[in-house]
Amino acid sequence: MFDKMIILAQAMPEGRVFGLDTQTLFSILIQLFNGILLAVVLSVIFYKPIKNFMQNRTNKIQGKIDESDAAMSKAGQLIEDYDAKIKDIENERVRILENARLKSIDEGKAILDQAKQEANEIRKRSLETVSADKKRLQEEARLYIIEIASLISEKYIAQSIDSKNHDIIFDEALAQLEEANWQI
Repeated sequence: MFDKMIILAQAMPEGRVFGLDTQTLFSILIQLFNGILLAVVLSVIFYKPIKNFMQNRTNKIQGKIDESDAAMSKAGQLIEDYDAKIKDIENERVRILENARLKSIDEGKAILDQAKQEANEIRKRSLETVSADKKRLQEEARLYIIEIASLISEKYIAQSIDSKNHDIIFDEALAQLEEANWQI
């Protein structure tokens, strides 16, 4: 193959821009050798540092992933705790509202009982007042009846008793008064 390249290089006419002569082929081979040598030397020199750099980078990324997984699991646990606390708070709210409702019912019953008791006391006082007023009115009516009866009887007696009957009644009343024991 090398021979064919040399033949092609010699067959090239003069005045061309690119010609495949022996010097060009040697130059290409030297550059190819230099490139391979440079790649081998650089890989030997930089392989371990680049490998360590890439390993450190991989470890950092894995550490970040592990940290984020731990944070996510911790956040999930906190969410579960908060949900449980919210549920407990909701249950406590329901219990407090139920207790308040029952307490208000009991207080309402107590207020109604107290109102009934006060109404009964007011009724008793009004019955006592009515009874007292009734007795007072009966006494007043009795006094008025007595007064009217005495006025009627006085007019009747004045018309039916003459002076002779009057003197007899007066003497009898005086005699009864004399017989009565006087306490002083």
